Amino acid sequence: MTKLNQKLSNEKVQSYKDMGYLVVPDLLTSTEINAFLQHEENPNKKRLGLRTHVVDSQWAYLAHHPKVATYAGQLLEAKPMIVQTMYLPKAPRGELDLPSPGVALHQDTLYIPNEPNTLTACWLALDDTSSENGGLCIVANSHQSGLQKVHHNQNTDEHVSWVQTYDMSSPDGRKWSAELYSFEMDDLEQMEIKHLSVPAGGGVFFTGLTIHGSYANLSPSKYRRAFAIHYVGQGTWVYRSDIQQLVEVNLQNTEGENHQIS
Repeated sequence: MTKLNQKLSNEKVQSYKDMGYLVVPDLLTSTEINAFLQHEENPNKKRLGLRTHVVDSQWAYLAHHPKVATYAGQLLEAKPMIVQTMYLPKAPRGELDLPSPGVALHQDTLYIPNEPNTLTACWLALDDTSSENGGLCIVANSHQSGLQKVHHNQNTDEHVSWVQTYDMSSPDGRKWSAELYSFEMDDLEQMEIKHLSVPAGGGVFFTGLTIHGSYANLSPSKYRRAFAIHYVGQGTWVYRSDIQQLVEVNLQNTEGENHQIS
């Protein structure tokens, strides 16, 4: 892994702050993508769910990737800490009896309450993605309205539906349980939803308050595989006990030239 010390331009950073998301091309090379996908064909037996980056070198490679982590730190304006990682594969419609579903439009802070709220995600496209194969959807500027009202997902044809209880704890030692479920935003108009087209190797950074999600993969032949990393700034408290053990991004063994992405 090599570090390019790339930085986003001031215009890109401001766009992220204004819109709540930023599409960045060429975060991963085809070699890096193929290495991960080949690894997932015969993955390590040991997995830690949302913390698999702790025990799996390929997951760790993407979570600590110099471009991804450097940009995340720039957008956070803080040292990035890894909260969780997720591999998000959707098979083509032609390989399944039913379409591979997406995730109802939601705000990540509902699932990962944190204080102060510094939550930032990077969604990496491992295939060329669009609305056809269940690519990422975003509601621009939605982060500016804070946490919004939600209900349990009703569209089970397009989205997964689940309920789960999580243990929570606060910095002062209080402990409790909270029921989380497949959230869906109230009163969201379809015209507000932007379907992104992100080429393989590109990524989308977005805030913990940005409404986003995806729909089922209806393509007869195209896979839609993605990898998501959630970061917070150093010093942030994550309330969910299962993902409280944050991992500091490690860029110590990377070096290179300075570049700016405009």
